[in-house]
Amino acid sequence: MTSVDHIWHGCRLATLSPSRQGLGLVDDGIVACAGGRILYAGPAAEAPSMSDAKRTDCDGRWITPGLIDCHTHLVHAGNRAFEFEQRLSGASYEEIAQAGGGILSTVRATRQASVEALIAAALPRLDALIAEGVTTIEIKSGYGLELDTERRQLHAARRLGSLRAVTTRTSFLGAHTVPPEMKGNSRAYIDAVCNEMLPAIAAEGLADAVDAFCEGIAFSPDETARVFAKAVSLGLPVRLHADQLSNLGGAALAARFGALSADHLEYADEDGVAAMGRAGTVAVVLPGAFYFIRERQLPPIEAMRRHGIAIALATDSNPGTSPLTSLLMAMNMGATLFRLTVEECIAAVTREAARALGLLKATGSLEAGKYCDLAIWNIERPAELVYRMGFNPLYARVWHGISDAPRHRT
Repeated sequence: MTSVDHIWHGCRLATLSPSRQGLGLVDDGIVACAGGRILYAGPAAEAPSMSDAKRTDCDGRWITPGLIDCHTHLVHAGNRAFEFEQRLSGASYEEIAQAGGGILSTVRATRQASVEALIAAALPRLDALIAEGVTTIEIKSGYGLELDTERRQLHAARRLGSLRAVTTRTSFLGAHTVPPEMKGNSRAYIDAVCNEMLPAIAAEGLADAVDAFCEGIAFSPDETARVFAKAVSLGLPVRLHADQLSNLGGAALAARFGALSADHLEYADEDGVAAMGRAGTVAVVLPGAFYFIRERQLPPIEAMRRHGIAIALATDSNPGTSPLTSLLMAMNMGATLFRLTVEECIAAVTREAARALGLLKATGSLEAGKYCDLAIWNIERPAELVYRMGFNPLYARVWHGISDAPRHRT
């Protein structure tokens, strides 16, 4: 008889297991947990004999893997509501950035903030995501553009994972834009990123990956390649903000370095998408930013499907182009704006988001051996998670086998 800690029964499952079709649906299911990991998830009739444990009757509710927000800029100071007003008056994202706004306005505020202040500002944003069933979140730096502030951002991101029951993954985004004190000298700044900042961040173990912004208002493909080559030499995987505002070949560049993901991708071409498919690089689409800056160029979803690319969705939560703290809303946007299917949207914030973070062996689906990260929902069918707007049907959330108090009892 197998020893277990907790059994959830009387539930319907969307396992996301690749051994089952589609969402891996199970009508009369159970999930059994021991030591924070799943021992069994599947039909009750096929479950092994298990010892007495704490039991939770889910009363027919649905269980999915805990949600994963795989692209955020959650740790920062200040906001950019004024720039929002400017855009409503007709200013473009590029015009605002070139006038000293955009990323640089957040840099100025973040440089003045302590670790404690950054944590205090980020916690409400994190709590909003947790309240919708998020159990894993990626958080980027990139609002310091010098070592001390980048380090403070990453320390704050790590601390968030100790203050809340959530898994945090950090990405060093020093190559976000050129800092104001080095305006017009991107080469010298990339020298500093590669020779000073990246080695220090890697030595302190503050980053799980390295990201960069390859774009006309940020860094060229050659400059980005330098950052990636350094990251790889330090044993860090890479991700890329690619082809968001123009096609600089970012998708192909990400593939060349075996990137975990290439994100945004509105202007990616067929060759770049094909290269991603061959490399196994995940496409992370970010409908919140697409919506907020009123972009018109849709990411090439059909090409991604043709080339068998895994598609993830994320909030891109950030102060300037996607002040979004709802992964449920991001799913609805992914369906309505990008025409993703319900199955694609749910997989995009669970299994494929885990793949984009290099965490697929640990989380993202309900399978034996993975962390027992669950979201329990008051829904009649999984499509409701994508269909509803401004409505949160989460009943309870489980992280590493530990359950939050139920939110709704009816």
